[in-house]
Amino acid sequence: MLTFVSLVTKIMSNVKTIQSALISVFSKEGLAPIVNKLSELGVTLYSTGGTQRFISELGVDVIPVEDVTSYPSILGGRVKTLHPKVFGGILNRQENNQDVAELAEYDIPQIDAVIVDLYPFEKTVAEGAGHQDIIEKIDIGGISLIRAAAKNYADVICVSSVDDYDEFLELLKAQQGQISLNDRKRFASKAFNVSSHYDTAIFNFFNSDGELGALKLSETKQKTLRYGENPHQKGYFFGDFDALFTKLHGKELSYNNLLDVDAAVNLMNEFRGEKPTFAILKHNNACGLAQRDTVHQAYVDALAGDPVSAFGGILISNKEIDLPTAEEIHKLFCEVVIAPSFTDEALEVLKGKKNRIVLILTEVDLPDSMVRTCLNGYLVQDRDIKTDRASELDLITDKKPIPEEIEDLIFASKICKHTKSNTIVLAKNGQLCASGTGQTSRVDALNQAVHKAGSFGFDLNGAVMASDAFFPFPDCVEIADKAGITAVIQPGGSIKDQLSIDYCNANGMAMVFTGTRHFKH
Repeated sequence: MLTFVSLVTKIMSNVKTIQSALISVFSKEGLAPIVNKLSELGVTLYSTGGTQRFISELGVDVIPVEDVTSYPSILGGRVKTLHPKVFGGILNRQENNQDVAELAEYDIPQIDAVIVDLYPFEKTVAEGAGHQDIIEKIDIGGISLIRAAAKNYADVICVSSVDDYDEFLELLKAQQGQISLNDRKRFASKAFNVSSHYDTAIFNFFNSDGELGALKLSETKQKTLRYGENPHQKGYFFGDFDALFTKLHGKELSYNNLLDVDAAVNLMNEFRGEKPTFAILKHNNACGLAQRDTVHQAYVDALAGDPVSAFGGILISNKEIDLPTAEEIHKLFCEVVIAPSFTDEALEVLKGKKNRIVLILTEVDLPDSMVRTCLNGYLVQDRDIKTDRASELDLITDKKPIPEEIEDLIFASKICKHTKSNTIVLAKNGQLCASGTGQTSRVDALNQAVHKAGSFGFDLNGAVMASDAFFPFPDCVEIADKAGITAVIQPGGSIKDQLSIDYCNANGMAMVFTGTRHFKH
């Protein structure tokens, strides 16, 4: 059993005092205070190129790496630190007598700290730089320094990113250059996170066509949620939420909020640039949606689609939310309100409920691929970016839809695409009347939609119907006809399509085929 004295001795034996540091960074922002503190502590500094000049301009003594290696920076700066006298100083085990002897034999300086910030590869790719510029931003020396220093965390502390400058500076100030084993190991974890993410970005750039058939995902921004889908489950969000939204008010978003927000954004993207459109979602499905001349009327009519389900829902608009609209929204308990902007007066009203989340949506492209866990692996697919258009419809019945019906058919099809399968969507005059969602039978989905529309007072005479997949039998068009529906949009493709076509022709219904199925599971 350890005594107090032996415990303190053990802890102290794991503390390393920084006596030398190698600094080679891309970003100099926030570096000066670190350099000045290391100089104040009497630490010997080594550096290269632009970093060396930066340190010298601060009036701090610095030893060029070339003086250690007796070799200049070559190949336009591609090779600067890749040398045994550098990596020997980092990778030696200070408690290994043979390592210590070899340092002395080959005149290799001990390096206790390595500070690196890598070339901005991802940023260069995102900016659309040319291929050769991107290649030159693949850091070789820096990534090697990071891996070496992190591997040898028993003796060396590795600061691997500008994001860690502040934390490292606080350690220096608090402990006067004495770094514990726990801190060194923690910084090593950060370092391998940086290096693995960097390599993943490079791989995905080279494998952009997916030829190698490998899946590599890396997100360095993590947000711990209150819980997962249910309170007994842990939940996390990995990604840059702030790149997509500006949060103006409200509590932290939950796991379920984020799923609903994702569904809302994908749905509203279908109506980007169109006249005022408002949607209300619940459990990833639209329970109300309308297009009108004003955002206020669009909200009122969206709410009329299902005022019951709207309670606790997610609200989203494709236009700025004004005061009249905000005053109507304020009457409803809702979790989240999303819009491209809010008037000052509208925002003040919406802030009237402290937990209501208010988000400004930025126009940012969503990922091209969708990933989900499946069994002991992952499923990956292209995002469904196909939107049905009037110009592409196959008018396959004797009766052709009139222009107003075509407009409603496309409107209903967009909603259908973003509703859980099996689904049927009923719409009329730019308003969602009802939908049957997530049913095991398409007939059940239709009956659910018809019943729901009737319960909220909708007259389905002249309404249209959208289906996410084909009708294997004519039963759905028959039910729709008896409910008053006059036009149908569906993918087609059943070996029994003709049965549905024959029913429509016999009963004066218009039906169009899109040729595209929109399952959503």
